[in-house]
Formats: sequence, structure tokens, C-alpha cells
Amino acid sequence: MASEANIQRLNKDLYHFEIVDYVVFSSMLLLSALTGLYYGCRSKYCKSESGQTLSEYLTGNRNLKPFPVALSLIASYVSGVTILGTPSDIYLFGTQYWLIVISIWLSGLVVSTVYLPVFLKLQVHSSYEYLELRFSSVVRTIASVFFVLDEVMFLPIIIYVPSLAFNQVTGINIHLIGTIVSVVCVFYTFMGGLKAVVWTDSWQVIAMFISVVLVVILGSISVGGPSVIIDLTSKGNRFDFFNSNPSMYERYTIFSVIIGGFSYWTCFNSVNQTMVQRYLSLPTERQSKISVLIFTIGVSGFVWICCYAGILVYATYYGCDPLSMGRIQADDQILPLFVMETVGHLRGVPGLFIAGVFGAALSSLSVVLNSTAQVFLEDFLKGCMKMTLSERIATIVVKAVILVLGIIAVGFLYVVEHMGGVLAMASSLSAIAASVSCGMFTLGMLIPWANSYGAIAGAISGAVMSGLVSFGGQFVSAAKLVVAHRLPVFVNDSCFEKYGIPNDTTVTPIIYPDESDIFPLFRLSFMWITPIGVISVLLVGMIVSLLTGKTDMRSMDPELISPVAKWMLPAEAQRYAGSAIRKARNREILENENMVQVQMITIREMSPSEMRKTS
Repeated sequence: MASEANIQRLNKDLYHFEIVDYVVFSSMLLLSALTGLYYGCRSKYCKSESGQTLSEYLTGNRNLKPFPVALSLIASYVSGVTILGTPSDIYLFGTQYWLIVISIWLSGLVVSTVYLPVFLKLQVHSSYEYLELRFSSVVRTIASVFFVLDEVMFLPIIIYVPSLAFNQVTGINIHLIGTIVSVVCVFYTFMGGLKAVVWTDSWQVIAMFISVVLVVILGSISVGGPSVIIDLTSKGNRFDFFNSNPSMYERYTIFSVIIGGFSYWTCFNSVNQTMVQRYLSLPTERQSKISVLIFTIGVSGFVWICCYAGILVYATYYGCDPLSMGRIQADDQILPLFVMETVGHLRGVPGLFIAGVFGAALSSLSVVLNSTAQVFLEDFLKGCMKMTLSERIATIVVKAVILVLGIIAVGFLYVVEHMGGVLAMASSLSAIAASVSCGMFTLGMLIPWANSYGAIAGAISGAVMSGLVSFGGQFVSAAKLVVAHRLPVFVNDSCFEKYGIPNDTTVTPIIYPDESDIFPLFRLSFMWITPIGVISVLLVGMIVSLLTGKTDMRSMDPELISPVAKWMLPAEAQRYAGSAIRKARNREILENENMVQVQMITIREMSPSEMRKTS
């Protein structure tokens, strides 16, 4: 490996922004803040005659449009992890992951036909309210806790990855830029609510698409065109679309990518509050399905481009691996390095690219902040604790949660920087919560005889199984007991010709330990975490439900069951159509009436001076 001093000398003039780049990047942050300020100033704080209600703040009054909502849905998944992690994975492990595009399309079909109609029919306040209607408040609380833990763990990763890229091209401290971006995101989410989130997501996604596509096109031209990229990728044995190895230990196979990818995408897109919240912001089922279709087209196209960027980067650095040569310190820095070395001389383009990466991070972070605040209000305070809050107090609570989550995101930046393998780690942590929640929803919507005991037992078993695979895998990976088998890289004369690296520099070979004594579940590919969790929930849930007494399907509200499973319900169930949601709403009305009566009694007991102060 080349000496550190030599590398610093070689890169001295490479990693920096021009003034134009800083202007482009700053404009993205400024426009985001102004969007939040615009929608915030439509509230009572700026215009007393046009106050923004809590419903408008959290759901946009369920009157948004399909296209911006679809762009916001894309923003929910596409983050800096996708933009920086996907190309590095293709670079290191080959093109097998590219088949994830098929999984995305299959997932979109299942979401729109199995899960979406149930949520739209019920019009729940949060997706987890369904679990109380179908099972019990305990099941709802379990799913809500998993959701919050998942989002809290994912918050710092959302910010850390683009901060790493910005540090790569500017040298600015990761914690400083991460803090600045987090503050901007918290500001516009705090001020503008869901409308600010959706509209900011929309133009951020457009900027993200433009930046990545522009970099890919210019990079392809600089390498020599697609034919050169395909030729060099083939020479490096990176093309591998049909790895049919049945081993579940191998990172990517056709089975793990299709089955595992389908499970993960379906779990994330079908029942996660960050997604359901936007589905319910549209006025009709048809418009919601249109937004899912646009989302599927957009996100599959973007992931395809990110995969192509992986082979583009490999062709660019064919014969001179930047990580082996010490030119970068982490896998996820390879795309920013590529951007600076191929299009860095074009003023404004690096700034546009980093703005796109941060736009993806901002959009993902804002969605998490808004959705988690709603879950805290609806599922913990109102659902679990049975608190009845006035709209003013509820709004204060929601905004306080957003502020606290922003502080947590910044604080955890100091932790996540010591953890490697961003894409695998993020997917592993999210897969636990996603598989357990998705398993419970699937049990409720597709298995009419399942009961609360089955859902709780299934959730526990799913968490244990997916947790063993995920955290066990992270432990053995950190201890170097299991090392992902990367495709080989090599060094030729191009390292000296292009970058001045001495010809005698060699690639340090990776030592792969003997994994035969490792507990089998710890060795599994992270792609299997979600399907294992979901299957565990379903199997245990069905068995326990049968042992503890099946739910009486004759008195079940058919609106709680997915359209594809209603054929299992007896005809008598139709008499109870709509009963579950009517019962829940009547209870809310009664609680609100009781709260109003308490407030009126309090006002009557106040002295005239106290009443004047209150008014």
C-alpha cells in the first residue's frame, strides 16, 4: 500500500469544492428551509386567519396529489445509503444484486393488491392502529415499539453516509456538516409538517435523479462508452446475474436477491408508517395505486442506475483499486472519489452531485421525523396510554418529538462512524423491525382465524430469529470471524501512469477465516433476515392461534381482511362490515366529549381574573 504521506500529496488538490459547488450545495439547503418556512407561515404563528390544523400538519388533510406523493415515497427509500452503498456493493461483489429490480416490481404488485386496500378502507390514523382493530392494543404497542427503535437506529446512518461523501470532497468535519444538515431538516419538518416534507422531497428527488444521471453519463463518456465498461467489467469477472448456488451463506445469489429482496421491499413498502402515511394522504384508492405505480417505476429505475454506476466505477479503476491503494478509507467513498476525478473539473457538477446525495438524506430524514412523531402521538399516547389531548397539546407533543429525534440523529453520528459496511448494516437493522411488523400485519390480513396470542407469540419468535441472524452476523463480522468474500482486485501499470503510485505497490490479500465452527444462523447472508423473520411470525402465529382458540370468523369485520383472503370468511361476516372502525371512532368521540366537559367545568370554576388571563 502506498504511504499515507504520498497519498495526501497526490490528493492535495483533488478533494475540494469550487465556489460554484458550494453555491449549488447551499442553495439546496436554503430551498429546503424556505419550503418549510412557507408552509409553516400558513399556520397560526404567521397568519392568524389561516391556522394549520394537526390533521393538515400530519396528513395534509388527505388531499395531496399522486405525483408529488410518489416522489416523496421514492425519497423514503432512496437515501445516501442507496446512492453510495449500491455502487460499492456492485464494485466489490459483482452484478448479482442488480436483480433486486425484479423484486421491487413484484413488491409493488403485492403492496397495491394485498395491503393497500385494507388501509385505505379503514382510513386509520397510523398503520399500527390496524393491529389494535384486528388483535389488541398490546399487539399495536409491540409493532409501534419496533418501528420507533428501527427509525432511531437508522437516523444517524441517514446523515452519516452523505456527510462522509461531503468530507471526501471538501475536508469539512463529518460532525459539523452532519449537524448543519440535520438542523435544516428538523427546521423545515418542524415548521411545515407533511406538506413541507412531500414538496421538499419532490424537488429533492428530481435533483437527485439529475445529479446521478449526469454523473453517470459524463463518467461513461470519459471511460470510453458502454462497450468499454462492459468489456472491462467482464474481464474483472463482475458479471454474475445467475448465481444459483443454494447456499444461504453466500452474500448474493439469485435466490437471496429475489426472495430476500422481495420480502424486504414488501415489508418496508406495505405496512411501514413512513409509507402508509403518504398512501393515506391521497383522497382515493385509485390515486394511491397510481402513486405506488409511479414509485415502483421511479425507484426501480434509480436503483438500476446506481447498479450501473457500480460497473462504471469498476471500469474506471480497473487495475488500480482505490481502497487497496489507500486512496480512500471506506468502501462508500469510492463513488465520491470517482465523481471528483472524472467530472470534478466541471464547476458545479460535484456540488450538484453532493447536493443530490444530501437531498436524498434530507428527504429520508424528514419522512422519519414526521412519521415517528405521528406514531408517538397516535400509538403511544392515544393508543397505549389512552390519553385524550387537545389539538394544541398534541401539536406541541409532535413538534417536541421531532426536535428530540433531530438531537438523537446528531448525537449518534459519533457512534455510527466506527461501524463499517453501511449498506449491509442498515439493511440488517431495519430488517428486524420490518420483518416482525410485516409478519404481524400479514398474519392479521391473510389469516382470518389468527388471534392476539398468536400475533404476540409470532412477534416474539420473529424478533428472536431475525435478531439472531442480524446481530449475530454483525458480531462475527466485527470480530473478523466471518468475512464477506469479495471479488479479486489487482494492480497494473495504470496506477503509476494515472496516479503516480509506485509500481512496486502490491495489493494486500484478504485473509478469509475458517467459518465451519461458526453458529449457522450467524453466517447467513443479511438478505435472509427479513424472510426468516416473517416466516417465523406466520408459522408460530398460526400454530399458537390454533392451540389457544381460533378467532370466530363469523363475527369478524371483513374490512380487516385483505381482498385476496376474504374468500375464507363465512357469509355471516358481511353483517359486521365496518364495525371495527366505527367502534374505534365512537370511542374517540366519547373521549373527546368527556375532555370538553372537563374543560367546561374547569372554566366555570375559574375566577373572573383567571378567565381574563386565559382569554
